[in-house]
Amino acid sequence: MTTALAVRRTPSLRLMTLAAGAGFVVFWSSGFIGAGWGTRYTSAFDLLAWRFLVAGLLGAVILAVRRPRLTRRDLVTQVWMAVLTQFVYLGAIFTGIDHGITAGATALIGSLQPLVIATLAGPLLGESVSRRQWIGLVIGLAGVALVVADDLHAGHGSLLLFLIPLAGLLGLVAGTCLDRRRKSTVNSFDALCVQSLVSGVLFVTLGAATTQLTVPTEPGFYGAVLWLVLLATGGGWGLYLVNLKLSGATRVSSLLYLVPPTTMVLAYFVLDETIGVLAILGMSVCAVAVLLIRANDSASSRSVRHL
Repeated sequence: MTTALAVRRTPSLRLMTLAAGAGFVVFWSSGFIGAGWGTRYTSAFDLLAWRFLVAGLLGAVILAVRRPRLTRRDLVTQVWMAVLTQFVYLGAIFTGIDHGITAGATALIGSLQPLVIATLAGPLLGESVSRRQWIGLVIGLAGVALVVADDLHAGHGSLLLFLIPLAGLLGLVAGTCLDRRRKSTVNSFDALCVQSLVSGVLFVTLGAATTQLTVPTEPGFYGAVLWLVLLATGGGWGLYLVNLKLSGATRVSSLLYLVPPTTMVLAYFVLDETIGVLAILGMSVCAVAVLLIRANDSASSRSVRHL
């Protein structure tokens, strides 16, 4: 097993961490746009089946060429990561959007992850959470609430319906904690390929079992599939795994606070949605929160696992 490499926070490492974090926010946010776009043509399960059919086939080809050496422990870890962070989380999020919950409301539920992770990080992961980070987490939650206030006030869906994306959130939290505890030696690229392949099998099987697997004829549907595969899966999930290794569970989860406002900006350009004053204020509050959470507590060295 590869041991952790202790490295000092050089300017290049800080730049890498900043770029990985910024890219993660943009690409992760694109998933909400793709979900809203694709479910206009078909059901959530059908869209996810096609998304991961394509991503899984690409992953299988890449794995066949690279032939990474995976231990049984690492393979089991990646299978469970696929089940929890993709099958459970994305299945619930897309189902919620498919049944009328807005992207902003689902993003708000997803933004609760930092608080859950911070609560579990100490006893389960050994990651300390400072007082300043706790303040940042609470401020970030307030910022997200401002961003999606209009959506919640409109009362989209029933309380029972909102439990669906909440269940997905718990899957993402469980997968994040699993990755940090198991300390897999698989690099992020190979991990993404394995997870995409497993998710492809799961979602295609689910779509076929529920008779929701179809062959849509609208070109727009396949545009949404490519959007999700390239931006959300390749960019969003790939950088999620990279950030987990660079920053730790609490800090990478804090970036989710920037997802709802970023989603609104993307929706403004892609879906012609407007951005209100509350949303602009919320974006500013979220930015302050992330700065508080991700600021260095000291100039000490940190450990970064093999990417």
